[in-house]
Parts: sequence; structure tokens; C-alpha cells
Amino acid sequence: MRIIFKTLLGVAIVFMAYLCYSSIMTPIRFEAEKAVRDEAVKRRLIDIRKAQIEFLNLNQRYTGSFDTLIYFVKTAKSPIVLKKGELTDAQMEKGLTEEKALTLTPEEAPQYGIENYEEFRASFVRDTSYVSVLESAFGRNFPIDSIRYVPFTDKAQFEMEATSKPSASGIQIPLFEARVPFALYLNGLDKQEIINLIDARKTQEKYEGLKVGDINSPNNNVGNWE
Repeated sequence: MRIIFKTLLGVAIVFMAYLCYSSIMTPIRFEAEKAVRDEAVKRRLIDIRKAQIEFLNLNQRYTGSFDTLIYFVKTAKSPIVLKKGELTDAQMEKGLTEEKALTLTPEEAPQYGIENYEEFRASFVRDTSYVSVLESAFGRNFPIDSIRYVPFTDKAQFEMEATSKPSASGIQIPLFEARVPFALYLNGLDKQEIINLIDARKTQEKYEGLKVGDINSPNNNVGNWE
């Protein structure tokens, strides 16, 4: 009987030690695994933001469609202006602007203090060329089709919205938001730790996940981790 008691006591001690160890290591392992997933999701959200900014620059709005955004990045070309030469203070004081300088005729040159027209035309150049948005913003071989998918999921997609809202002066301000909840991309990790994380965010009245932009008010498209 005494041997059985000692055996049971030993098992109980080992079990309690395991529980103590597990209670310490579970949150540590969770935070380590969460950090890896967070980083991958943040990178993807930053790519979405980059694509949206390129879309805004050429269309004066954002899009809530990944199909539209991805097609745009694949096919659109953005202008790049090569600038050579600058106007002098004296020329600008006489009313010469860059737009006017590009169409200046030999007859008009003297009124802006330009003595050698041909030399001025050769030294003042504004040349616009066009480059692929995909190549300039991401790189030619970037897998742009993948930006819609949330890492560590079976091709679940980010939630994305776009709209515009009037400013105090009545100007329409484009807004967009891309987001993913913790419950989706942390799925498979410790369930209680995920619940604790979500409850903490709810208590703080913050979004229970990662996102860039804000569909309700301008925030310069920052991520909620930045």
C-alpha cells in the first residue's frame, strides 16, 4: 500500500510540475508564434496600402475590390517626370513659369531675360515617361495576385472597403481600410490565449485584429500597430 501511495504521489508531483511548466510556457509559445504571424500579415497589409496609394494617384479614389486593384497594378503605368534645369529667381520674378517655359518661343525669350534661346531650351527640360506600376512599386516578379490572401490561412481574403467622406470644408476625402481579425489568422494557436487577446482589445475599444487605413476618418492610412 505504501508503495502504491508513493507512486501516486510521484505521479501527482510530476503532473503538477507539468501544469506549472505548461502555464508558464503556453503564453510564451503563443506570443512567439503570434509574432511570426503578425509580421507576415503586416507585410501583406503594407503591400495592399502601397497598391491603394498607386491606385489613388492615378484615379483620385481608392477601390474596395481586390480584382480591380490587382488588375490595376498589373496593367497600369505611372508617369515619371525627368527634370533638367531650374528657372532663376529673376526669370520667375518676370512671370516665367515652368509651364510657360516649356512652350516659350524665341520671340518671347527676351522679355524673361533669356538672351540665348537655344541654350535655354537645351538646359531646361521636362520629359515624361511611363513605367509599369507593378515594376516601379513592387518589382517585376512580385506575386501581386497574393496580396488579397491572409497568411497562415487557406486562402482567406482580407476584408477591404473604400469610400469617401466630406471634410469640414466640403471636400470629399478618399478613404480605405484593409483588415483581418485575430481569430482568423491566429487560428490553430492556443484558443484561450486568442480569447484573452480579443477580450483585451474589446475592453480597450480597439479593433480585434490588424488593419491599415480607416473607413470612418482620415488617418494617413497608418496600420493600427504603427
